Amino acid sequence: MGNENVQSKTAFIAIVGRPNVGKSSILNTLLGQKVAIVSSKPQTTRTRIMGVLTENETQLVFTDTPGLHKPRNSLDKFMVRSVSESVAGVDACLLVTEAGREVSPEELELVEKFKALDIPAVLAINKTDTLKDKTILAGQIAKLSKLYDFEAVVPCSAQTNDGIDDLKNELKALAMEGMHFFDDDTLTDQPERVLAAEIIREKMLRLLAKEVPHGSAVVVERMREREDSNITDIDATVYCEKASHKGIIIGKGGSMLKKIGSYARADMEKFFGCKINLTIWVKVKEDWRNREGILRSLGYDERNFDN
Repeated sequence: MGNENVQSKTAFIAIVGRPNVGKSSILNTLLGQKVAIVSSKPQTTRTRIMGVLTENETQLVFTDTPGLHKPRNSLDKFMVRSVSESVAGVDACLLVTEAGREVSPEELELVEKFKALDIPAVLAINKTDTLKDKTILAGQIAKLSKLYDFEAVVPCSAQTNDGIDDLKNELKALAMEGMHFFDDDTLTDQPERVLAAEIIREKMLRLLAKEVPHGSAVVVERMREREDSNITDIDATVYCEKASHKGIIIGKGGSMLKKIGSYARADMEKFFGCKINLTIWVKVKEDWRNREGILRSLGYDERNFDN
């Protein structure tokens, strides 16, 4: 009875920024649950990953976008196009930048998009925990505040949770009266197969040399719950660009693939809440990042390959 007159509110918010500033970490910390993969390597996120936060009457629908960077292949073009589409189709933006870093050309480009669209934006200065001299924050805030009329500028750390509640409150202030688009217990719009594939790719990013995981894609071919047991069988295929990469991914005597599978299985069991029987194959698809037919078969939208 007490909440029947409370008006629901909602906002669609794109999380944008250059690569490796912690956009996915911010999303996961805001949600209190991991839905986006995280690694120290740039361009970890390839597609738009949606996360949903519902607290009382307010629902925030976040889109975590790939880092804005200069495209070198068809996959990169897809990633950059998805950033532009995300900014154009939301109620507000969350620009994530890194504490102690100078403004990058990519960030200036995003600010120009904000101006062209006249869109509300909040600026999060992430990784404040890495600053030895906190006094430089004041200068950085002053410089960034001149670029755009941000709704708020919030220094924070996804790693330590400092400032995250302040950031959440500023974002909730952007919500407008309207119906919730997702059930209140929804966490993400990503299918379970996509989440499982992303978990495997995250372990590859963390365990392998830079070029190998970026030249790889993961597809979950089968995901099936066993009847009368709390076990889910998952069959996945890793596609890589070179035979030499296949050898690195598998490792001596299968040691690296076993490690990737073991770490991925632990995360999957935590996320899906059941026992996981995981099988991973590795196959070579040469130059797949420039072959649009393969990209489409891996789930990347053909509309984003033009230009």
